[in-house]
Amino acid sequence: MTIDKTLQTIVELDQKHYLNCFGTRPPLCIERGEGVWLYGTDGRRYLDLIGGIAVNVLGHNHPQLVRAIADQAAKVIHCSNYYYNSPQTLLAARLTKLTGLDRVFFGNSGAEANEAAIKLARGYFYKQEQPRRQIVTALQSFHGRTLATAAATGQPKYSRPFAPLPPGFLHVPFNDQKALRKAVSDKTCAVMLELIQGESGVHPADLEYIQLARILCDQTGARLIIDEIQTGMGRTGHFLASQLYQVKPDIVTLAKGLGGGVPIGAVLANETTSSGFVPGDHGSTFGGNPLACAAAMAVLDVYEKEGLVAAAAQRGQQLKRALHDLHEQYPHIIKDVRGVGLMLACELCEPQAAAVKAAMMTRGYLIGSVGTSVLRLLPPLVLPEESIAPLIVDLEAVLKEVVS
Repeated sequence: MTIDKTLQTIVELDQKHYLNCFGTRPPLCIERGEGVWLYGTDGRRYLDLIGGIAVNVLGHNHPQLVRAIADQAAKVIHCSNYYYNSPQTLLAARLTKLTGLDRVFFGNSGAEANEAAIKLARGYFYKQEQPRRQIVTALQSFHGRTLATAAATGQPKYSRPFAPLPPGFLHVPFNDQKALRKAVSDKTCAVMLELIQGESGVHPADLEYIQLARILCDQTGARLIIDEIQTGMGRTGHFLASQLYQVKPDIVTLAKGLGGGVPIGAVLANETTSSGFVPGDHGSTFGGNPLACAAAMAVLDVYEKEGLVAAAAQRGQQLKRALHDLHEQYPHIIKDVRGVGLMLACELCEPQAAAVKAAMMTRGYLIGSVGTSVLRLLPPLVLPEESIAPLIVDLEAVLKEVVS
């Protein structure tokens, strides 16, 4: 691939000035976006099947979102939480109605939302004068990159260099009911789970496992925290994946798609658990700012107007069916197809994910990967049906060319 002059300049500046957290990136500098398409400084357009890692739920440059951001920016972008601002309060009321929970606090990211959830659960038992601090999480989970969320994450590679970590987290095998039963006791503060483990390869939880977590929390009084940073906002064909699993958490965390690209995170809780915070226990300078909340309100407006939750379910079924057809044709190339809605994975038999990604990029597709053998698809919820057939044709060609 020819490197354009703009990209070359950006790469040189990046290598000189930016902390090396992302390694060697593909030779592409994004210039603008329109719908499900991203345009590079090389003049080419690419079908965005990463969606900013489940962030760009409306695609790019959605007119209603752009207008809401511009209108709010013309009024006030930021004000201190010493005072009320209407976008914050209106968004809080709307999210509690959509989720069935009672109260919300806004931060700026998924990690911040999960930090707040951890603090809220521990604060709840502190207020009850009960010494319950331990939080049970799953191996291969991912909850963030701050110290506490990295400690909660069940993948040591994310936390090993940064010890000592905050104590009080117990990791158990995912989908192992026996291990979960053994781990949860009357000393447990909370059980914190993802319903689909995205960062370990898109592995859905078993229905019985999640329902058992709810039962164990009810029996012991522990709080059930469901991390919906990636599965929330309709990506699974339900506004919350916990609705799909027929469980009602005590605490839910949201981020990624909530702002449609504008940074915002949220922790929601039922009334009982909300007593874990009193004034001064938690806060955020930027959390709940008018601009981010206005953007999130616009995202929810578009969801309602365009029926995007139902669209995610329908488009996800179509895309998954097409991938399953490829799997049946090429079982020696594709090991597994899994996921729910528009959170899908295609696992290869060989560790060729990077090569497939690169080859697909030359054909005009941006796809994600996990590890060395899993391709991950997290497209915008506005993905058109007519984009699926050519995608599958090109993916088939690349798999035959690169893998076989």
